[in-house]
Amino acid sequence: MKAPPTLPLETDVLIVGAGPTGLALAISLQQAGIRHLLIDKLNEGLNTSRAAVIHVHTLEVLDQLGVGEALAASGMRLSKFRLRDRDRVLLRIGFDKLPSRHPYLLMLPQDQTERILGERLASLGGAVYRGVTATGVEQDEAGATVTLDGAMGSRKVRTRFVVGGDGMQSIVRQAAGIAFEGSTYEDSFVLADVRLDWPLGAEEVSLFLSAAGLVVVAPLPGDRYRIVASMEDAPERPGIEHIQALLDARGPRRSQARVRKVVWSSRFRIHHRLARSYRSGRLLLMGDAAHVHSPAGGQGMNAGLVDAVVLGRLLAAAIRSGEESVLDRYEEMRRPAAESVLRLAGRLTSLATVRGRIGQMVRNTMLWLLDRVPAARRKLTMDLSGLSRRALAYFLEEGQDGEISGAPQLQAIRGGRA
Repeated sequence: MKAPPTLPLETDVLIVGAGPTGLALAISLQQAGIRHLLIDKLNEGLNTSRAAVIHVHTLEVLDQLGVGEALAASGMRLSKFRLRDRDRVLLRIGFDKLPSRHPYLLMLPQDQTERILGERLASLGGAVYRGVTATGVEQDEAGATVTLDGAMGSRKVRTRFVVGGDGMQSIVRQAAGIAFEGSTYEDSFVLADVRLDWPLGAEEVSLFLSAAGLVVVAPLPGDRYRIVASMEDAPERPGIEHIQALLDARGPRRSQARVRKVVWSSRFRIHHRLARSYRSGRLLLMGDAAHVHSPAGGQGMNAGLVDAVVLGRLLAAAIRSGEESVLDRYEEMRRPAAESVLRLAGRLTSLATVRGRIGQMVRNTMLWLLDRVPAARRKLTMDLSGLSRRALAYFLEEGQDGEISGAPQLQAIRGGRA
């Protein structure tokens, strides 16, 4: 992407954070012809994969930005998700029969997702201002003033709205005084991309639930695999010996895996938090600034991307019409979706971290029985794919006057039926 033009001192929407959610929001606003300024404190995007799965419903939403097909062409399309206890399959989930034009799990490293989003933004004439940090946010009745620091020195930018896509430590959320309620899980986790001789092949995402703990193995493009595993006192940069030990203790027994190379690795702790509100006046939150949770089920980036597209449509409508009350719909639509995602991720994490032999036997029996109930298996598939949250997401229509309609969906949400 070419260097952006000189930093403007006035805009309609200032977006803090140019990760996937920030890029998606910028694309949506660029498509709508809304002035915006997208900044990020990093001089360049991260080159590690972090989030690695894009779900069915997210791809449907990203089609509206003109990137769904480009993402699908760059990633691996998988239809199988399996929960296993070593060599025993406990629960089979399939995505190939879902009612969507994207009936699959798309495995794609986050840096590649960001690259495709960035290229789309540039093709529309948009830009990312990198190496720019928001150090202060103050709002008033007419707008907000944001202090920005970078190579250009310190300057103040005037904007009508500020959107925080700046992660769990969001300066926008702090400036808004919005509580971030929840807790932190006790376990530490390992995250790694590796080259691997894998006996199950590159056709499914596998979640192993063993007495020693959980490990997820997911194929990625480029002959790599994503590893996520719980690990007490995990090292800052787990090496081959650590990943190999995890797979030996928790993965298949009949034909064991062999780790050939660790491409990159890190450790992290899981937080389970939700912003008390998504908006305070002219300050709004999306993505990890609004909700964080376990990576179980691969929901985090997906929820944030849908946040961004919904918010982009609503911001465009509010700015065109001058009716800022339309932004109230954002929280009404997206906070219930986040609550649903947190419940799903929490349940999966609780299942994966059950302690004690008896508890693990009960869990495995329950999953084995669930596998034999088609309706229950279908519900879990719809939850994982995001399709069960369609009514809490995006299906709005914008009229020529900029008004957003979507009363049936809103009424369903308010009535608790969505």
